[in-house]
Amino acid sequence: MNTILISIIAIPIIEILLFIKIGENIGAINTILLIFLTAVVGIYFARIQGVRTIKSGFVNIYQNKLPVYEILSGASIAIAAVFLIIPGFFTDAIGFLLLIPMTRKLLLSPILRKSETQKKDDRTIEAEIIDEKKDEL
Repeated sequence: MNTILISIIAIPIIEILLFIKIGENIGAINTILLIFLTAVVGIYFARIQGVRTIKSGFVNIYQNKLPVYEILSGASIAIAAVFLIIPGFFTDAIGFLLLIPMTRKLLLSPILRKSETQKKDDRTIEAEIIDEKKDEL
């Protein structure tokens, strides 16, 4: 709970600081145009990555595999799109990092390892009981 509260306070402070510093260097109008440009380009790339993830998920489904990575990847792409829509340079940087497949795989690999270990620890045996004797009335 404390990390969420700290991030709610810290992220806008970082964004305002970056707005001021970048605005000093390139000007106010250029800063505003850059914010719109990063949002448009980011949403475009999020769309492309989302379509690739959906295609990869369907390939796994056709192969009777559970598309765990694709589900998590799609969620991170959605979070990246939200970060890219929010005006700011820090959130745009996080959004673009989430759109890069290599960094996304690095971020999701601990979660995937955790789910694989849970599968190995499962000791449930599925079976079906077949009664050869029929009920006689």
